[in-house]
Amino acid sequence: MTDTPQLSDDHFEAIDAARLFPVNRSPHAPRILLLYGSLRQRSFSRLMTEEAARVLTRFGAETRTFDPSGLPLPDDTDADHPKVQELREAVTWSEGMVWCSPERHGSMTGIMKSQIDWIPLSIGAVRPTQGKTLAVMQVCGGSQSFNAVNQLRVLGRWMRCVTIPNQSSVPKAFQQFDGDDRMKPSSYYDRMVDVMEELVKFTLLTRDVSPVLVDRYSERKETGEALIARVNRSAT
Repeated sequence: MTDTPQLSDDHFEAIDAARLFPVNRSPHAPRILLLYGSLRQRSFSRLMTEEAARVLTRFGAETRTFDPSGLPLPDDTDADHPKVQELREAVTWSEGMVWCSPERHGSMTGIMKSQIDWIPLSIGAVRPTQGKTLAVMQVCGGSQSFNAVNQLRVLGRWMRCVTIPNQSSVPKAFQQFDGDDRMKPSSYYDRMVDVMEELVKFTLLTRDVSPVLVDRYSERKETGEALIARVNRSAT
C-alpha cells in the first residue's frame, strides 16, 4: 500500500474573500500591450492591432504596441539586446495583452512566436505574464481558420495568463481594410470590438487581485520546504 498524501497545515490556507474583493481599486487606466506577427509593409495583423488599440482607448485603456522589427531570433543574442529589453519592459508595464498573428502554413508566424519566446516566465522574483489578462486574434489570407488563435491560447496558458473566452479570427483580411488602412464595418469588426470590451472588463476585474489568483498551495509548500532546508544547512 502507498501512503495517502496529507495536506500540510503550514501551507494550507482558507480562501481570503477580503483579498479577492478589495475595497480600494487601482484608479489608473488599464494598461494593455499589443503584439502583432508580421513585418510586411501592409501587415494586416498590425492594422488589426492598430484598430484594436483605438477601440481599447475608447473603452478607457492605455495602450502600447510593440514593433517586432529588429527583434533578434531567440537565443541568437543575449537578453540585453535593446529590442529584447524594450519588449520585456513593455510586458512588465502591462496589465493585459493582445496577441494578433497571421496564419501562415497552418500556424502562427515565427515572428509572433519569437516575441513570446523572448518573454521569460520569470525575471528574478517577478513573473511578468502571470495573472495578466490576454486576448488572442488572428488574420487569415483565405477562408476563416482558428489554428493560430488555438495555438496562442496554448501559449497563453503556458505563460500563466488569464486568457479571456472571446477571440477574433478575420478571413480574407485584405478585403476587410479600406484604402486608409481602417477596418471596414462588418460583423468581423463588431467581433473585434466585443473581444476588446471583454478584455478591458476582465482586466479591471482581475488586476488588483492577480497575486491572490495565482497564489498556489504547492508553491507555498515548496518555498517553505526550501526555507527550512536552508535553515537546517546553516545550523549545521
